[in-house]
Amino acid sequence: MKRRNFLKNGLTTAVASTALGSAFAGAATDRASLSPAERTFKCNYAPHDGMFANHAGKDFVDQIKFMYDQGFRSIEDNGMLKRSKEEQDKIGATLAKLNMVMGVFVVDGGDNWKVSLTTGKQEFKDNFIKTCKACVELAKRVNGKWMTVVPGFFERNIPIGIQTANVVDALRRGAEIFEPHGLVMVLEPLSDTPELFMRYSDQTYELCKAVNSPACKILYDVYHMQRNEGNIINNIDRCWDEIAYFQIGDNPGRKEPTTGEINYKNIFKHVYDKGYRGVWGMEHGIAKSGKEGELALIKAYREVDTF
Repeated sequence: MKRRNFLKNGLTTAVASTALGSAFAGAATDRASLSPAERTFKCNYAPHDGMFANHAGKDFVDQIKFMYDQGFRSIEDNGMLKRSKEEQDKIGATLAKLNMVMGVFVVDGGDNWKVSLTTGKQEFKDNFIKTCKACVELAKRVNGKWMTVVPGFFERNIPIGIQTANVVDALRRGAEIFEPHGLVMVLEPLSDTPELFMRYSDQTYELCKAVNSPACKILYDVYHMQRNEGNIINNIDRCWDEIAYFQIGDNPGRKEPTTGEINYKNIFKHVYDKGYRGVWGMEHGIAKSGKEGELALIKAYREVDTF
């Protein structure tokens, strides 16, 4: 390449880079100038602890403040029951100050997958009831409403009808505890292992109908249901009157929307148009590491939230 062409090309590249950098800087400035209401996503997405640790640090309260600044208006925390009361109170106060919603935490009385309500054993039922009562007190501290429940493993030596009856009996006891407080246990069918008793949306719908309480509804996790049964939008419609909560994760990989095969923009629009304004729990990992990955996650949600 001749020297004058080299210099000319280099100058062109430098000008283009400067212009691009200015565009990014301008976009960042415009974003920062938006009011909190203008930054808010259309759907109510809920990140979890650790999701923005590279930007906000390890302290969950600092992460919550960062989440708010990015436009998120809810959080969820599966392990909230295991946090100290002091930390629970601090989280609850932060959410109240920012007018943010507390999403699900887990009714965790041990290993909920293996300690199974399907068995009908009194010890498992007693532990479940004890944990439900503890969740009522926790919900008051963090202004929570929804608690995730997983009945446990399929029991091979008990007929399926008996297992189902055992689960319904335990869930009715849980509903009796939650209903007077306006709280809701949301049953989550999972895809992690075929050994789990509750794996499909229609089965979970049947359980909710049998319990027959506003305190017992479905947590529809799109990632798990894509793996177990597919036909997402149709199955959401079929179970609609028993769904109280949604969670997100693309498949394969269980990362943010746009990283897999699920058309989240269509799903969000469909559910939004049906009138749902509740929480979408971001129950997934991040495709890329570090701050770059966290920014890419936010960008992905901006992309699918435009409908």
